[in-house]
Amino acid sequence: MLNVDALAYMAGQGLAQKWLRVLQGQGERILGDDQAWETFLQSEGIIGERVRQIVTEGALLGSVLHHGIAPDLVIISDDAGQFKILLHALCWVHAERALDKIVAYTEQEREDLEAIQDGLWTLYRDLKAYKQAPDEQKKSELDTRFNELFTTQTHSESLNNALQRIDANKAELLLVLERPEIPLHNNLSENAIREYVKRRKISGSTRSEAGRRCRDTFTSLKKTCRKLEVSFWQYLLDRLGRKGTIPRLSALIRQRAMSLSLPLSPGG
Repeated sequence: MLNVDALAYMAGQGLAQKWLRVLQGQGERILGDDQAWETFLQSEGIIGERVRQIVTEGALLGSVLHHGIAPDLVIISDDAGQFKILLHALCWVHAERALDKIVAYTEQEREDLEAIQDGLWTLYRDLKAYKQAPDEQKKSELDTRFNELFTTQTHSESLNNALQRIDANKAELLLVLERPEIPLHNNLSENAIREYVKRRKISGSTRSEAGRRCRDTFTSLKKTCRKLEVSFWQYLLDRLGRKGTIPRLSALIRQRAMSLSLPLSPGG
């Protein structure tokens, strides 16, 4: 769907003004299927691979927001550009890896690095505690400690540069102060794709597009069932036997979100 949200994403991804003007001239527009979308792209001369990718991703985002996904849904990533959508937060574990890669050449540099790493993990533990019992005083204290830690000047130029990069990402690393229900890392997401990586190492990729879709669908169903504490085997038997005794997974996800008091969009 082409709408304001779609265009905002495209602009954020650096889509050329030429194409933004073309798409803005379309107004709000819905294209019903893949063939209609492909015809539209061809008719507007949008044929470059990168341009097509940005435009298609933007249209998909516009569609999910139009259908009720909350615009303040938090996406937590390792700072890869394609995940900077909706409300974006950064993974603390990936942020620390920037420090872990630094090589200290002198005793003073080693001491500085160890002190910064100790400070980071102490701050991390205190953010975890804040998530359990948030209050305004703790929020202010943690914000101040972040500033003090990541504006420190050390004897290592590499460490100083890493600290500057972390400090520049303050808003995304400290989003948890405003939204204490979100995790501080994206390890759960990384664990979710580990099975794909293991299979690829063992047997390579799938042989066909149909095989890929089959693998992705059943893996997604299995992992969703596991997170919802539903037996995947019983789920398959229920669906294949057309019993309908196990609710739709989307309904179970909504129930779980409501039980955890997570924000849901009014329309969906």
